[in-house]
Amino acid sequence: MLVLTRKVNESIIIGDQTEVMVVEIKGDQVKIGVRAPRDITVYRGEIYKEIQKENIAAAQSEIPADIGAMIAKKKKK
Repeated sequence: MLVLTRKVNESIIIGDQTEVMVVEIKGDQVKIGVRAPRDITVYRGEIYKEIQKENIAAAQSEIPADIGAMIAKKKKK
């Protein structure tokens, strides 16, 4: 992990198009701003972990044994 020290209004650049800036420091909270292309998704760490957990659970869920019949039935309509 790269650890950098930044002051308010200082930033770091990730790649060619993503900038992370320290906007405000108040007590033990730091507000940061992220400037990135619209096609880049930006999540808070805890939200990203929850999304990954849900994706894994969905991938491991049981598929009905007659899924092929259900798909064929839909196509006939």
